[in-house]
Amino acid sequence: MNKINVRSDLIWAYLIHLGYNAWYESDAPYRGKYSHASDKIRCDKETWDELLENMAQVGVNTVVIDLNEAVRYESHPEIAAEGAWSTDLLRDEINKMRKMGLNPIPKLNFSTCHDIWLGEYSRCVSTELYYKVCSDLINEVIDIFDRPDFFHIGMDEENYSNQQYYNYIVIRNGDLWWHDFKFLVDTVEKRGVRAWIWGDRARSRSEEFIRKMPKSVLISDWYYLFLGYDEDEPQVKARLDSFRFLSENGFEQVPGGSNFTRSNNMEALTDFCLKNLSQKSFRGMFQTVWYPTIKECKYRHLDALDCVRRSIKLAEDYYSAC
Repeated sequence: MNKINVRSDLIWAYLIHLGYNAWYESDAPYRGKYSHASDKIRCDKETWDELLENMAQVGVNTVVIDLNEAVRYESHPEIAAEGAWSTDLLRDEINKMRKMGLNPIPKLNFSTCHDIWLGEYSRCVSTELYYKVCSDLINEVIDIFDRPDFFHIGMDEENYSNQQYYNYIVIRNGDLWWHDFKFLVDTVEKRGVRAWIWGDRARSRSEEFIRKMPKSVLISDWYYLFLGYDEDEPQVKARLDSFRFLSENGFEQVPGGSNFTRSNNMEALTDFCLKNLSQKSFRGMFQTVWYPTIKECKYRHLDALDCVRRSIKLAEDYYSAC
């Protein structure tokens, strides 16, 4: 039997940044010149349009949109940066994507490591005001997207090592992290939408993760350095074991690759996942490009999309040979 048809359900996702305020003031050299929050959005429409066309051409079927400060929300317009899109413009773009065969998925990252886009509310974490603002935004975005299949709520890197260069550090721990996480997931699921998160918490708190993480949540752990020949290196093996761990414990996942540091990462990670994860667990791949959607960075995106094209071909060949 031709198994390509069996896996026509695979998600080939691409992360595109409408909003890019995800890091606080930071002197960490690896973050680069775009890491500081800006009072203006960093997304030009011409580059956005060109990348959407390329996504449709290479086989991307899911577009995860980092919204953040780049939308003038009706519920909280005070969050918007200069140049933010109106909700009407965003709706038009969503409709355009669907006509192109692209499934638009909203993303708002509520991790305290990546929530500077919330403005003053990022300093009100775990208060009644915070819960109200998060709920308002989630519900408004679900309405704008006309009840999307998924809602990516981020929740990654909420620890000291990833915030050590920040001027303002917030870390929820233990039951408080899970309380706020559950609040966000429940808010999404009450609207008939499935929550999607980054999965790095499975690495550091594996037993707790198994006990408390709902199987309804779609998980994206990530690895950006895998070159395809160093799988037995202890540090590499530990990171790759996280994908195996999620698979063995019955979590559905869309692993994240990137050309952020290695251009061949996406194909190598796709090959690893095809060979090591169960078909039930493996739901697809997620290409993440940590550069804004501007002309200056377009080459990064085009290279990443070519990596997706090659990864899709790799998966087709794999299932054909099974």
